[in-house]
Amino acid sequence: MGSTCIFCNIVAKQSPADVKFENEEIIIFKDISPVATHHYLSIPKNHIDNIKSLNTVYHEELLQRLIDEGKRVIVEQDGDLTDSLLGFHLPPFNTVGHLHLHLISPASSLSFKHRMMFKPNSYWFATADQIQERLHNLVESTKANV
Repeated sequence: MGSTCIFCNIVAKQSPADVKFENEEIIIFKDISPVATHHYLSIPKNHIDNIKSLNTVYHEELLQRLIDEGKRVIVEQDGDLTDSLLGFHLPPFNTVGHLHLHLISPASSLSFKHRMMFKPNSYWFATADQIQERLHNLVESTKANV
């Protein structure tokens, strides 16, 4: 019997996905409702609810791998990293309760509606860089308090 999390089902090969990359820790697949020619989701195989669940050095390293492998997939699929958007929807605006990094290229092709949905550093969407900075600051402050 499958999980109630669609992304966990994709990881378990119980739901179909157009997988572009997979290793023991990460899977990257085409978004089921792409907003650009190249729209992929980079997710950890282990279930993590959302960005608010990230709080350790391991999470910092995992986030970096999600980003690095995602960028590699964009390039391998003939996307343009100079015209790309990498980021996360912020709770409660995320539609799936499993951490997923949106990888979008070309970002310049987004419709007005999608530019709003994926508006960098808004109340509902944050870039990967912004999340990396927040997580780094959280981890450093935790270390300082130990």
